[in-house]
Amino acid sequence: MNPPRPRPRLDQENTAFWTGGAEGKLNIVLCGDCGQYTHPPRMLCRHCQSENVAPHAVAGTGVIDTMTVNYQPWAKDLEVPYVIARVALDGVPGVYLTTNIVDCPVDAVAFGDRVRVVFEEQQGIFYPLFEKAQ
Repeated sequence: MNPPRPRPRLDQENTAFWTGGAEGKLNIVLCGDCGQYTHPPRMLCRHCQSENVAPHAVAGTGVIDTMTVNYQPWAKDLEVPYVIARVALDGVPGVYLTTNIVDCPVDAVAFGDRVRVVFEEQQGIFYPLFEKAQ
């Protein structure tokens, strides 16, 4: 059992992002006017200021853009070391998720590795984590 992750405060803007994993979906806000994505989730397009935005399921694959290995046990029962990475999402230009790379040794993770989303559920929140793509 993993220690509890910080729980986000759900609201109209971010609920689809934090709960989409229940259906296996990584939801990123898409503007219906300019076609650009916005993350973190907002109900206003950061590119054209349109309110014509809605969550859109994306592929959930990407590449590790940058990363670090954490050795500090910040919480009780937190297993270290672990990878914190910034993932550039496929098909979602300009959107990066800061996340953990899971299910592999930390020394097997490198810049440029292909990854895919997996979800860790804790009390109805589906945290998007990534594992190396085979």
